[in-house]
Amino acid sequence: MEKDILINYKFEGKKLEVITFPDPILSKKALPVENFDGELLELCKNMLYTMYKAPGIGLAAPQIGISHRFFVLDVDYDREKVTTSDGTEDYSYTDFNPLIVINPVFKEMSGESIREEGCLSVPGVYEEVKRSSDVLIEYQDLKGEKHELRADGLLAICLQHEFDHLEGKIFLERLSLLKRNFFKKKLIKAKMRDNE
Repeated sequence: MEKDILINYKFEGKKLEVITFPDPILSKKALPVENFDGELLELCKNMLYTMYKAPGIGLAAPQIGISHRFFVLDVDYDREKVTTSDGTEDYSYTDFNPLIVINPVFKEMSGESIREEGCLSVPGVYEEVKRSSDVLIEYQDLKGEKHELRADGLLAICLQHEFDHLEGKIFLERLSLLKRNFFKKKLIKAKMRDNE
């Protein structure tokens, strides 16, 4: 089953609700994963499905209301708008390359990269963020086995972005104080309007 998720990903699952700022769980440091069981597998599968449908390239457990140290990502897949046989529009997904990262620890971080980022938990905000350009991360897979992954480019950025979620940080925390406060106030006002 794990092989299905990681190698021959089957595009199926349950769409989960993505939690948005300023929900307090997004600013809470997540706990280590201790149980590598079927429940974790099913959750990761649903997180991948939710991420692809959003669409996004990464999704961390705190973003779906679970304060544990794991996330899913895929920086390689393609999503294309298609017209179905009945004339409705849908999306076609190809080139899946999902990665499930549990209890990650950065071993090395070097270089500098500035790239525009967005976040499913911070809808509508896209800003340039400075991060390390090259990383070495140690993590566990769905069986609890340890792996190391060296990454650069978009994968390195995504790993750092999702790791921040496990530390209770959203990418706004990496912006200047002025920008951070501007976007936080804007998002809080929007949330209040939605709740009226």
